[in-house]
Amino acid sequence: MSHRRTATKNKLEIRDARRGDRDAARKLTLSAFQQYAAVMPPARWEGYRENILAALTEVGPAQHILAEKDGIILGSVLLYPPGTAFSTPDEGSFTCPEVRLLAVAPDARGQGIGTALMKECIRRTRQLGAACLNPHTTDMMQVAMRMYERMGFVRAPELDFHPDPSITVKAYRFDLVMPKQKRG
Repeated sequence: MSHRRTATKNKLEIRDARRGDRDAARKLTLSAFQQYAAVMPPARWEGYRENILAALTEVGPAQHILAEKDGIILGSVLLYPPGTAFSTPDEGSFTCPEVRLLAVAPDARGQGIGTALMKECIRRTRQLGAACLNPHTTDMMQVAMRMYERMGFVRAPELDFHPDPSITVKAYRFDLVMPKQKRG
């Protein structure tokens, strides 16, 4: 199924990634995440970088969604269906779609691209009939955390996980309110 949405206000197109987009999406995502190399130990950054590349090389069951403007890819995100988590939460389980690797080109930040991608993830999650949507982040990703909170996501510590004892990957949840069915 192909999804294509355009926001005419700023000519930002939100669409599914195509095979020919793979290199541009990897380059964009690495560029967006590069800032974290300075705050991570080198070995941890290299492992994270390898995980990013692996996820974007074989997206598997995920929907790879891009934001494009004037033919240039400015944002990327992976939306995974329920049950395809890469990590196990400390408590509970992943029963809702998950967002992974939300990235916006550094020179395109502050234009609402991340928000547009997350709104598309919410729209698609709603279409699936899922009850909620879960992104994960860490304390070094303060901009993402503020965006999630501004959009109405709430912390879901029961879905946090620890890939290393010194790292907490924090879960957020967006509860989807299904429209009430008319009684006939």
